[in-house]
Amino acid sequence: MEHGSFTDNSAATFSLTDEDHTIANAVRFTLNQDPRVTFCGYSIPHPSEARVNIRVQTTGDPAREVLKDACQNLMLMCRHVRSTFDKAVEDFRASNAVKAMKIDSQDSSGDDSEESE
Repeated sequence: MEHGSFTDNSAATFSLTDEDHTIANAVRFTLNQDPRVTFCGYSIPHPSEARVNIRVQTTGDPAREVLKDACQNLMLMCRHVRSTFDKAVEDFRASNAVKAMKIDSQDSSGDDSEESE
């Protein structure tokens, strides 16, 4: 939900439901990277509510468009991190490091107890 002025669309507060600090801080970080943003911040009205308010003020561009661009940039960053991670896991599994560590998921029966006398 967007709260803002009908005459000045360069400043608005957006209310996101079912969200918390995790997404709010990531969006705030991404917004702060945009030179069109003069101010951005977020607040959580009450700890028991799963809602975040994100305030965006721009140099003149519509705040809605700037927030949309920031969310798209955040999605691209997340895709990059995911693909980099997946590639690193793939490279690690293909290396001899796994064999040297003697990791074999078929040998583990889940019972680590040993008999001792």
